[in-house]
Amino acid sequence: MNLSFFDQFTSPSLLGIPLILVSMLFPALLLPSPNNRWIANRLSTLQTWFLHLITKQLMIPLNKKSHKWALTLSSLMMFLLIINLLGLLPYTFTPTTQLSMNMALAFPLWFATLLTGLRNQPSISLGHLLPEGTPTPLIPALIMIETTSLLIRPLALGVRLTANLTAGHLLIQLISTAAITLLPIMPTVSILTTSILLLLTLLEVAVAMIQAYVFVLLLSLYLQENT
Repeated sequence: MNLSFFDQFTSPSLLGIPLILVSMLFPALLLPSPNNRWIANRLSTLQTWFLHLITKQLMIPLNKKSHKWALTLSSLMMFLLIINLLGLLPYTFTPTTQLSMNMALAFPLWFATLLTGLRNQPSISLGHLLPEGTPTPLIPALIMIETTSLLIRPLALGVRLTANLTAGHLLIQLISTAAITLLPIMPTVSILTTSILLLLTLLEVAVAMIQAYVFVLLLSLYLQENT
């Protein structure tokens, strides 16, 4: 019984072929396609307005040199947001519950921000490893601590996104299983559990949106630190 709760996190396959790539590419179909019409429909207008709002919020704390990252960060935000929300639908698979995928997104982007800082301002980037005014005996220990905290950033990005989405999906499945089990025994308790499940589902929608925004926001903060 305990193993069945984790079946939703296994990658689906058809004839032995993993379908995780299909589930990752499907959100691209929901994005508006460019056209030559002056007036688009309401959905395209809403998506464009939301994308502009996200880009504006991400680029405000960054300088002009970092604005070349606007397309990358905005695309990543929309990609994570749509995948997280689609994963809440019944009989769907959420690729962002896989730590391997999240690390594949976090590590290259974090490493790119690090290389950007080392190329443009190497002294300032290396200066973050040693706070100003540090006593001489503590310099080696602080350098090791700051280096460890720097290298653990991509791991924290991937684990945070994976853990929050996995915990939410497991909690929804546990409560829904309890509601179905209690229905013939205690209908009143089952109805109360179902109402809690609906509230939890709304909470998970908010968590899916917040976690996508936090992932990209932290990357933008790392970029701000290195530019």
